[in-house]
Amino acid sequence: MLEPSLVALSADKNKVELRIIPNTHGPVSAEDINALLTQAAFAMLFPITPAITKAVAEVNALCGQNPGDHELFFAIAERKDGVVNINVSDDKMQASMKITSAWGGKDITLPDVLNTLKNQKIKMGLSKPKIMALMQRLSILPPGESCEGIIACGKAAVNGENAILTRKVALARERLLQPQEREDGSVDMRNLGALITVKPNDVLMVKNPSTIGTPGFNVHGDVLQQIPGKDKPMEPGTGTSLHPKDQHKLIATVSGQPVENRNGMQVDDMLQIKDVDVRYGHVNFKGSVLITGDVHEGMEVKASGDVTVMGFVESASIEAQGDVIVSKGVIGRLIKEHELSTKIKATGQICAQFVQYSHLEALGNILVTKQLLHSNSTSGDTITVSDPQGRRGDLVGGIATAAKGIRAIAFGATAGTKTELFCAMHQGELKQELKELDDSIKGMVVAGLEIEARLRKLPPKTEWQSDAGMIEQVKMMLDQKNQMAEERIKEEVEYTQHLNEVEGYYNNYVIKAEKHIFTNVEIHIGAAFNRSQREHGPCIVKNVNQEVSFDYSNR
Repeated sequence: MLEPSLVALSADKNKVELRIIPNTHGPVSAEDINALLTQAAFAMLFPITPAITKAVAEVNALCGQNPGDHELFFAIAERKDGVVNINVSDDKMQASMKITSAWGGKDITLPDVLNTLKNQKIKMGLSKPKIMALMQRLSILPPGESCEGIIACGKAAVNGENAILTRKVALARERLLQPQEREDGSVDMRNLGALITVKPNDVLMVKNPSTIGTPGFNVHGDVLQQIPGKDKPMEPGTGTSLHPKDQHKLIATVSGQPVENRNGMQVDDMLQIKDVDVRYGHVNFKGSVLITGDVHEGMEVKASGDVTVMGFVESASIEAQGDVIVSKGVIGRLIKEHELSTKIKATGQICAQFVQYSHLEALGNILVTKQLLHSNSTSGDTITVSDPQGRRGDLVGGIATAAKGIRAIAFGATAGTKTELFCAMHQGELKQELKELDDSIKGMVVAGLEIEARLRKLPPKTEWQSDAGMIEQVKMMLDQKNQMAEERIKEEVEYTQHLNEVEGYYNNYVIKAEKHIFTNVEIHIGAAFNRSQREHGPCIVKNVNQEVSFDYSNR
């Protein structure tokens, strides 16, 4: 054990000096020297480990030799002031502070912290209570120990909400999904309830307008611009108007059948027919058509609104700018290869209980509540073959193509009937639209910078503020700049929506079998292809890395 007197403070009191004679005091170890620093006068000073290591090596090397009779000198500890460090997160939304206690030197004070924050340009979102809490912890920290915590937080921008149009009246197609309940609790599929009509001043649709959102800031005080919500127009259609006291309500101005369109609703005149047959002739009506009976073979029905058929459609043609609703069945036959006798086309949706050997084409959804057999069906949205309770719904044979997914209780049949399913085939088009939007946004950024540069090159305002022509030119540039900024924000919102759709494309647009996929069902999801070789139970079928994947986890 070394003598305590071998160490002493330097003349300026800032270091601990070791004076040692190798032959007298050696050999030594690092533990021996560190033990000297435990004395009360030196315990608060910072051990200089490299100097201690060097002292041990030199003393032990000279111990027992002639040079070992001479005294060696080492500075083995020193005073160190406290340290404050500020760390800013990569996104500049958080700043944390780390305070290290002094080794016998000057501890960090609140002015030190404030100066450091100022130098680091941390000016927003500071929490005085959190800073003071760290300062209080500092008072009980041993020398060289640290305490750390978040002391500033930015505020994220809150993007605006998109406008939402909420329909307040039922549509004809919804009658098909809500058959009337008998007194004993059973369901009467033939009784679909009263005809859906509206009268003047009935509220058809309500608009929740888009919101602007609020800007945010980071810890440096930079403003984070929000993305305003996207507006969605609610435009009055035929037989409707905006409420005179509330422009966010759409009301009926005439009696008739409500029909939903892309930007609002309309109220159609209703043509009611018992049967469409050779005696009545073809139908071409501006409005909605209600056929209480059947549409017979060879007949054609066209309407600018909905077409509702309470009976059957057999080997006929129906075309509607709204929905086509068939309460019973759509029946066709195979004329020759790939040509079917019944054709139904709708700008809206197509709904029926039963369909066979028919061609269906809808921009909206296709919904069949019982069976879709040997038909060619194309939907710009989804195809669903299921009753409301999810107990039955068979899609067998033919070709079913849906942009955003296909759902059925069972696909194919035990006999191995060839059934073709096509889903999520338009990712390439979406990617092209995304690229065009990106190019457009970049072009507007460049154009905006060019306008900024032109504005900066203007002579001082005092030189042209009386020049009407120059004032008009500057005003035009400013208007162009603001208009471009607004357009850019709109396209950036659209770009984000497209990007989300592209990135989640194959997760969102899938084929879902509630009970079975039988053999010989050809599945196309994007470029991925699979033909079922065995029966599959309940599953969701996706495109995973351009291969068809069966996910059974939701059983």
